[in-house]
Amino acid sequence: MSPPQRNAKPGDAKGASREALFEEEALGRAYDTHLLRRLWEYVSPYKAQVAVTILMLFPLLLFELAPAWIIKTGIDREIVPHVTGVAAEAVVLDVEPPSYVPAPIWSALRFLSESASSLLRAPEGWSPLPWLALLYFIIAGLGSFIAFLDQLIMSWTGQSAMRDLRRIVFDHIQRLHLGFFDAMPVGRLVTRATNDVENVAEMFSAGIAALIRDVFKMLGLAAALFLVDPRLAGITFLIVPVLAVAAIIFRFKVREAFRAVRVRIARINAYLQENVVGMKVVQLFTREERNYRDFDEMNADHRDAWLQSIRYDSALFSVVEFASYLTIAVVLWQGAGAVAAGTIYLFIDWMRRFFMPLRDLSAKYSVMQSSMASAERIFQLLDTEPAVLDTPEVATPAIPTSGGKRGLVEFDHVWFSYAGDEDWVLRDVSFRVEPGESAAFVGATGAGKTTIIKLLTRLYDVSKGSIRIDGVDLREWPQQALRRRVAMVLQDVFLFSGTVEENLSLGRPEVDADRVREASRAVLADRFIARLPDGYATEVRERGTNFSAGQRQLLSFARALAHGADVLVLDEATSAIDTETETLVQDGIHVLMEGKTALVIAHRLSTIQDADQIHVLHKGRLVESGTHDELLAAGGVYERLYRLQYAEQAPAVAAAGA
Repeated sequence: MSPPQRNAKPGDAKGASREALFEEEALGRAYDTHLLRRLWEYVSPYKAQVAVTILMLFPLLLFELAPAWIIKTGIDREIVPHVTGVAAEAVVLDVEPPSYVPAPIWSALRFLSESASSLLRAPEGWSPLPWLALLYFIIAGLGSFIAFLDQLIMSWTGQSAMRDLRRIVFDHIQRLHLGFFDAMPVGRLVTRATNDVENVAEMFSAGIAALIRDVFKMLGLAAALFLVDPRLAGITFLIVPVLAVAAIIFRFKVREAFRAVRVRIARINAYLQENVVGMKVVQLFTREERNYRDFDEMNADHRDAWLQSIRYDSALFSVVEFASYLTIAVVLWQGAGAVAAGTIYLFIDWMRRFFMPLRDLSAKYSVMQSSMASAERIFQLLDTEPAVLDTPEVATPAIPTSGGKRGLVEFDHVWFSYAGDEDWVLRDVSFRVEPGESAAFVGATGAGKTTIIKLLTRLYDVSKGSIRIDGVDLREWPQQALRRRVAMVLQDVFLFSGTVEENLSLGRPEVDADRVREASRAVLADRFIARLPDGYATEVRERGTNFSAGQRQLLSFARALAHGADVLVLDEATSAIDTETETLVQDGIHVLMEGKTALVIAHRLSTIQDADQIHVLHKGRLVESGTHDELLAAGGVYERLYRLQYAEQAPAVAAAGA
């Protein structure tokens, strides 16, 4: 295992291919209208909650403005007159609205101003300052409660929408054809359904929703300041264009910094996964020190990339802080002697609140950019069409029988290629397996044996020709109905987390406990299951690591038998079992195959020599067919394979059968 080749030459295709495994895709724009429209499809079922969060912007703004106004009132009405003996002039909205404020809005503002003035007057029996303190406490409490409700509703809406999106992503992944998984790394698919969906969900609480709230708040604060004192507001806002330029520069600089961090963490994740999976090789070949140095280098690169992004973030924060302090200085300079002391405090408080969202611009921009990139990758996955599809009108066909039996399998001039109309894996293959008979397939590696199994279960569709079960073309079967008729026993047995019984029934209601136990007894799996700590309720560890290879194969035999399919496929099913164990399970395999049409791929003589028909594949073509004795007598490809691969096993098999 070598470290990622960060400096691979452009012409080095192998280096570029390996680099692609470690690199993440380039980050997209922080705002993409097309992606937002597609995301709206998942949010639109929750339009009522979205409307509530939008309407809550108005009380949130009101509670943002009110505290400073209460303090201003206390300063101008009570504190300043008490100290100087001169009452400050109250801010009064003119009867005639300014030209830049529409009349309806002015009327609403006058109503709010009059209501606020009335509310701020202490009722009889109350001193003014205690009354204002009580109002401040009530406003702060109500504001906090409204902010809590707003965040709760917004997060609930986002998580509900993302739950639907994650469910759709998972369902889509299950419907994709097998070829897609051959090309797509598992880690990336897991990221699409987990991290990427979470990134999009974060956009609702800390991304676009926060940006909309911040923009609304900043506009409201600016408007309120201009209404209080247009001259002073105009002077203090002269700094805003400078900040806008700084934010634009920051946007372009930080985008590359974020991408550098993303690329380096992707390298670290990929390298960690590779080393953990290959830990046996690492330790056997004493690669620990070399791998540690490689990892340390990547870790340092990640630290440096983060420091670069932090520099930009800190620079923007410092610029905003400086601008905030500068505006305070301008307010004090221009406001002293020109406006009331309470108005100066009001400007300082509201300008501080105005600049606060700009300080968090880095975090919000990062969330938006990450969310848009995640949304793009999610929709790219959802736009991937499954290569194997059921036609809309397809229904489970009536199943004809052949002589009262079911399970007739026919390959009719089948051609297949994984790469379109080139590099054919199967070439004009035709054969017929009668119901209840067994057919074995042999040939060198790459001859096309496993491809036949994949086509029979319609994990891929044939390129030319047709495959039929009981006279019905596979493309006329719904995929689920077809795969319930074909039971698979694979070379690499996969066990899910859960109990032994759950792994045998796979959650199908018709496969009850009695059926599971009967199947286990038939293939002799019940012997080792009875010795387990909890029997059929024993928990299976990840990938079945608490079972031997032979035990996992026996469980796969029991699973195939319990599901009661007409057609049985054994793909190197005994390759992981030692000779002694294989001898013990032969009776179980015969029970498993009894009454079923069986297609067997195996190298061991004991598995194929009793087959009704043996088909020999060579470079994708069916070159010989017949029984074991017939093919040996013919002296062709099978005879050479037998002599090279099976001759040494014959004495052991003969002794076992004696």
